[in-house]
Amino acid sequence: MDVVNQLVAQGQFTILKQPLGFIKVLQWIFAIFAFSTCGSYSGMFKMSVECKNRSESDLGIEVEFEYPFRLHQVYFDAPTCKAENPERLFLVGDYSSSAEFFVTIGVFSFLYAMASLSVYCFLLEKYRENCKGPQIDFVVSAVFAFMWLVSSCAWAKGLSDVKTATDPERVVTLIAACEEPENRCREVNDPKVSGLNTSVAFGFINLILWIGNLWFVFKETGWMAAFGGTYVPSQEKQPAPDSFAQEGYAQQDPYAGSQGGYQPEYGQQGYNEEGGYSQGYEQQPTSFSNQM
Repeated sequence: MDVVNQLVAQGQFTILKQPLGFIKVLQWIFAIFAFSTCGSYSGMFKMSVECKNRSESDLGIEVEFEYPFRLHQVYFDAPTCKAENPERLFLVGDYSSSAEFFVTIGVFSFLYAMASLSVYCFLLEKYRENCKGPQIDFVVSAVFAFMWLVSSCAWAKGLSDVKTATDPERVVTLIAACEEPENRCREVNDPKVSGLNTSVAFGFINLILWIGNLWFVFKETGWMAAFGGTYVPSQEKQPAPDSFAQEGYAQQDPYAGSQGGYQPEYGQQGYNEEGGYSQGYEQQPTSFSNQM
């Protein structure tokens, strides 16, 4: 408990109130929603086959399937309506690649968001040192934004195929007994895929969050100031203003040191009691003529 208290005391949790940290919290939460709604799904649909000979009918054929949706491995037994043993049939399609890719991106996004929050709260000064941390964060966030775009689109297409492959009206056509007009085949229950629809929605919400986060991370990188010409790297910073005081601007006056320049003797000029100027100013032309 002492270690936890020390970490809490040293943490800078005010960053969570700022857009940079607050969006990371949202990314962490919605990543959990995305991969959990998809990865924990299991569904079932039900059909009935009513044969001409009622004793051979099966009015409750249940077919269960779940993540990662390798439907070609899902099977069920259906009556043949010919006084024979039931036939074993398999569903069609393997949609595990898109589903597993979507869940993988969600898990890694969850882990990266959690790691970023830890850095923001406990290592914020090192994160902003030399702008290296924000620059790495920006690149990784851009990669995750692109991955969310690809995985969400792929899983949306995969989910559409899963719905088609598990449609009872379509599965009924796989049963040979249903091709006979005297037999009656129908669906009883459709699979509930609302959880899978929600997972796709969470995927695109994550895409929006990661794209929006790029702007706030970009402002921390220093690239904006560098493009504008005002950013000075830390290793090339100019001397402090106090150094100018050591050199001094009053060491040499370029006009005071020139021997041939004009140097009026203002100290000889004065204002006399009678209201006129002293002779120091009037005698200067006379002295000039003597020098000539």
